[in-house]
Amino acid sequence: MLIEYPLHGRLAAIAVDYRDGQHVAVHRHQQAQFLYAASGLMRLVTAQGAWIIPPTRAVWIPPEVEHEIFMSGAVRMRTLFIPETADAGGFSACQVLAVTALLRELILRAIQLQHADDHASYPLVQELILREIAALERLPLHLPMPVDRRLQAICLRLLQQPQHPHTLEDWSQEVGASSRTLARLFRQELQMSFQEWRQQLRLTEALPRLLAGDSVQGVARDLGYGSARAFSAMFRRLLGENPREYVQALGRLSALKG
Repeated sequence: MLIEYPLHGRLAAIAVDYRDGQHVAVHRHQQAQFLYAASGLMRLVTAQGAWIIPPTRAVWIPPEVEHEIFMSGAVRMRTLFIPETADAGGFSACQVLAVTALLRELILRAIQLQHADDHASYPLVQELILREIAALERLPLHLPMPVDRRLQAICLRLLQQPQHPHTLEDWSQEVGASSRTLARLFRQELQMSFQEWRQQLRLTEALPRLLAGDSVQGVARDLGYGSARAFSAMFRRLLGENPREYVQALGRLSALKG
């Protein structure tokens, strides 16, 4: 399904709120979309994989990419549709981005100006938004999905059981390919190792639970880590902070008016 927003050469800013568990069915847009979670957590799913968007983070969606969105918690979605002529960093694929305080305020201002008569300010706000988006930090919150049927079998099992302890050698016996072949295919199709893919999966599973208030120890145990320390080390390596610091920072930011 194609959903169109006439832009007339300018950026469109839209605010929509969703309840916990709501789902936006598969659709696409002619324009690039900047999808920001002022609060709550969203999961973006395309044919290429899944992206998790924690509160105060955003995802860039290129034009014509079919996608669906799943809500976790009460979500305050703030969306920008970007004119085709705009330069916002040249993102060629979906990408989760760390939204700055300045960009957050610019998004809110753009939404306000949609319903105001102050047309003179809008081009300046749009230009600042595009420059800020182009400079945002990219976050490793993407879980790509493979095409090869043997890798698919492994990944689908792990999606059902993220804590599954099998090594690549164990999986090789189940899917009928050597561990060396599987390792090569992971690199070739997903541009990451099996271990890196499994860590990404566990991270995307952990974030909604941590944001819902589950303990670090409980999440680490349920995801197959021998200790909370090992889980926290993985979390810090991928996101730059330990789980408690990260969740506390997101809580402070999402408490701000959005």
